[in-house]
Amino acid sequence: MSKISTRTAYGEALAAIGGDERIIVLDADLQCCTRTEKFAALYPERSRNVGIAEANMVGMAAGLAACGKIVFVNSFAMFAAGRAWEQVRNSVAYPGLNVKVVGSHGGLSVGEDGATHQCIEDLAIMRAIPNMTVLCPCDGNEMKQAVKALLAYDGPAYLRLGRLAVETVTDQVEGYEFQIGKGVLLRDGQDVTVVAVGMMVQMALTAADILAEEGISVRVIDMHTIKPLDTEILLAAARDTGCIVTSEEANIVGGLGSAVSEYLTSVCPVPVIRHGVEDEFGRSGAAQKVLEAYHLTPAGIADKVRQALTLKQALTL
Repeated sequence: MSKISTRTAYGEALAAIGGDERIIVLDADLQCCTRTEKFAALYPERSRNVGIAEANMVGMAAGLAACGKIVFVNSFAMFAAGRAWEQVRNSVAYPGLNVKVVGSHGGLSVGEDGATHQCIEDLAIMRAIPNMTVLCPCDGNEMKQAVKALLAYDGPAYLRLGRLAVETVTDQVEGYEFQIGKGVLLRDGQDVTVVAVGMMVQMALTAADILAEEGISVRVIDMHTIKPLDTEILLAAARDTGCIVTSEEANIVGGLGSAVSEYLTSVCPVPVIRHGVEDEFGRSGAAQKVLEAYHLTPAGIADKVRQALTLKQALTL
């Protein structure tokens, strides 16, 4: 399988759609990191580096969008979702403007940058904003299709990018087509469902292989859209398999796990075990070592699956 980071795929996709003269790209002095430099080289008249001024950048984006432009604003997730949160809420989401907030280097896999830059809260705080669509594609292929979908989508959205190169898995799905708000069944199974997002999708598939050797049949769903949640695929999974594990490279408070739990408790109460960062800050270190320290690994997912199955069995006694 080929490997590419979702931030690199984003940069390539942004350049590919750049011929649309409605598009404006703003960056907060991080073009080399967010991969917007390719768009800037091709379309300098529609690209601006605003400096380290994220709140101002979002305000500029709101004004441009109010004039009919489609604006992509870019920074590290910690700053795009965190520092500029109030401007995103009040200047973009409240009036429903067509601004795409792009947060790169999301999650713990930023590694050596440490806790101050390891944004684990972005999925939760963006999801909490009314009118906001929240996306976190799992691989390069999905990211490129997501960017095209965002161009066609008229409204506020948050798009999370990853720093690490990851395996491309969605190109192996026959007839794959990215749709906002529609999860993707990557692997069928009868005993338990793992609902994953971002780079945890690839780990979920590996965990499913591990568990298959134990006779456990795992369904894997790529829930690239956290808001709006694909309740149809989720309800079917809950009814078919009887228990759910969610996996995200983010705080388990408020993100994918919370979204799944909130929905299922009201329509189909089944055991839901959340896998992710367990409400603590990150730490500095090599990315893989940090992920292992927080059990964000295939083995970590497999352990949560076993917990879910134990709870499922206990409830049927």
